[in-house]
Amino acid sequence: MRIIVQKFGGTSVASPENRELVVGKIAKAQEQGFQSVVVVSAMGRKGDRYATDTLIDLARGTCKDVNSRELDLMMCCGEIISAVVMAGTLQAAGIDAVVLTGGQAGIMTDNNFSSARIQKIDTARILSLLEMGKTPVVCGFQGITAGGELTTLGRGGSDTTASALGAALNAQMVEIYTDVDGIMTADPRVVDNARILDVISYSEVCQLAHQGAKVIHPRAVEIAMQKSIPLIVKSTFSDMPGTLITNIGKEDGSGALVEDRIAAGVTSLLNIAQIRVKLAASASQEAGFTVFRSMSDNKISVDLINVFPDQIMFTVGQDMMEKAAETLCTLGFEVDVVPGCAKVSVVGGGMREVPGVMASFVEALALNGISILQTVDSNASISVLVRQEFATKAVQALHEKFGLSHP
Repeated sequence: MRIIVQKFGGTSVASPENRELVVGKIAKAQEQGFQSVVVVSAMGRKGDRYATDTLIDLARGTCKDVNSRELDLMMCCGEIISAVVMAGTLQAAGIDAVVLTGGQAGIMTDNNFSSARIQKIDTARILSLLEMGKTPVVCGFQGITAGGELTTLGRGGSDTTASALGAALNAQMVEIYTDVDGIMTADPRVVDNARILDVISYSEVCQLAHQGAKVIHPRAVEIAMQKSIPLIVKSTFSDMPGTLITNIGKEDGSGALVEDRIAAGVTSLLNIAQIRVKLAASASQEAGFTVFRSMSDNKISVDLINVFPDQIMFTVGQDMMEKAAETLCTLGFEVDVVPGCAKVSVVGGGMREVPGVMASFVEALALNGISILQTVDSNASISVLVRQEFATKAVQALHEKFGLSHP
């Protein structure tokens, strides 16, 4: 049985015209000998009647702090509506489609409402439907606990659903359909000559996603990577081949190995604040522990961490900067806050141990008059903190410096 998982995002299923295009993608896969398992997101985007954000606003209209259990029940409705409408469209086209909620598809999760983790998938019902020649249409983004509670998987959860089903079903591939032609070297709204990548490694795309690129949820990539299931990101609205996400050592079309590329893309994250905690010379070695434990206890996520003998620097979302500062001041620390920052990153699987990468990075920003507030690097990325008003200029400069406009 040659199984393909095809996931369609909110814009792909938002209108009758778009859903007809989805039918065409599914029919084509079946003509090629695949048996399709379809995963759908809620229809449209924020403001659209059945979009997830619209349903959240509806629930919070009566109680701003509605319980996460009840909120998950509401959010699950978006994908259920979408799946039923999409299945009806497929049935009208002669494809025998059957709707399954996440729970009916065998997706079992923990009970962490609004951000549940998949614990196991029982594929028996899906495989039974496929053996009968039917096309399962699975509600993305959701699962069920052992106690029968409906849960949602957090932002990007439909990607995670598709990838997890692909791994559990030993699918030939997982296709992620969206409204762009593939994964790009930068946001095309920021960089005019950003281009589509033919192929990218699992690790590179995970880094891009973590650093702000809105391409595919990193959890989905990590799941596919465990079983080496190829992921393909492509558009519902064109016949472009899209971007293949695969193991390291694959060629990128020019003959170069994927992991040999110094840079695959440039990303940015906005609305960040830098927190600087001054440490007295007499501060104990436990000061750092106290700082980060206080952030954890107050559910404040931190990033770009640098620890020095005389100070600690890290970043938080700008919406959490006041809470972070107040928490630390209460503990007796002297704190400086720098609001209005952005994190700009270059990601590439081949930058490890390559001399001059950081020099090129710093040079590109210096030549454009952009000051660096903080840096952090890893084996596959370099990130800097800059003033937010320079974020666009920084992305453009780095994209040009690392030659990402050309294959």
